[in-house]
Amino acid sequence: MEKTTPLYATHQAHGGKIVPFAGYLLPVQYQTGVITEHMAVRESCGLFDVSHMGEILCEGPGALKLLNHLLTNDFTNMYDGQARYSLMCYENGNCVDDLIVYKVRDEHYFIVVNAANKDKDFAWMKAHEQDVEGATLTDISDSVAQIAVQGPKAHEILAKLLPEDEFPVKYYSACFDRTIGGMRCIVSKTGYTGSAGYELYLAAEDAAAMWELLLENGKEEGLICCGLGARDTLRLEAGMPLYGHEMDETVTPLESGLGFCVKFSKEEFIGKEALEASEPTRTRVGLKITGRGIVREHMPVFSGDTQVGMTTSGTHAPYLGYPIAMALVDKAYAAVGTRLAADVRGRKVEMEVVSLPFYSKTKK
Repeated sequence: MEKTTPLYATHQAHGGKIVPFAGYLLPVQYQTGVITEHMAVRESCGLFDVSHMGEILCEGPGALKLLNHLLTNDFTNMYDGQARYSLMCYENGNCVDDLIVYKVRDEHYFIVVNAANKDKDFAWMKAHEQDVEGATLTDISDSVAQIAVQGPKAHEILAKLLPEDEFPVKYYSACFDRTIGGMRCIVSKTGYTGSAGYELYLAAEDAAAMWELLLENGKEEGLICCGLGARDTLRLEAGMPLYGHEMDETVTPLESGLGFCVKFSKEEFIGKEALEASEPTRTRVGLKITGRGIVREHMPVFSGDTQVGMTTSGTHAPYLGYPIAMALVDKAYAAVGTRLAADVRGRKVEMEVVSLPFYSKTKK
């Protein structure tokens, strides 16, 4: 039985097409359609319900030590409000999940995990809670809603509701204890679209009122409701990995191109020994489709007659105007400019390895 987010009735009222995703009933798109929603985020602004994500508190005098034990990144030198991306690994070095950690203040951290993995993640963390003294983990997912305001007009819209000096300044930072329309929230300068924007964390009971307030204040800027379809095409266009696609329990962070958040300089973390001993033979690449057709996930990748990998995600990129894909391929075939082909239902579709991200705010 799928769950619903606090915005389920709101999505229905706004004409959202509801589908099951990660154990929840969520809008895949609205009447505007995926392409219009995608372009709104690139050119004006889009509003997303991300309340299905999981939120976990890590608190106590041992909180920092536990995070550094559980996760691949190093959380030692963080300022209050800073966010840091990380992987969580099994002992064999493969990925439990990717997540974001916010430092609220010393001994208090706020963790955001993927919706489909939140029960698994929390169970894994709790199983290792006693590895370190003086740290407590608490799952607060059911009491928290998350709304993403994404696009170049996001700041302009929120500035009608929040004083300029109350915004987070740096990318991957947040301001806690903010008030918008009388509702307390966390304002985070983060997102999963490749466009500028913010993510708001607030009490579940305030979500519907916040959604309507944002829509009303964003009318002039062209703010529209957006669904899962646009969220996926946007993250793929931005070259952002998705758990279950570019990484999972069979893939290491080093293979998925996420070595930047694996800090071997740390004394220890779960999976460190296995990752240090590993020599990845494959890596994640971006692919521009040069032949005719759309390449989707789980399609074999060939160099000539030799299979050299498998696609992990693929779509038509609305802003770029051509089809793209990501794949895990043998390292020998990962250089930019390498010509490959995907087997699409028995037909070879030509592709070329290109640098990631496909799209960025500075790379248009």
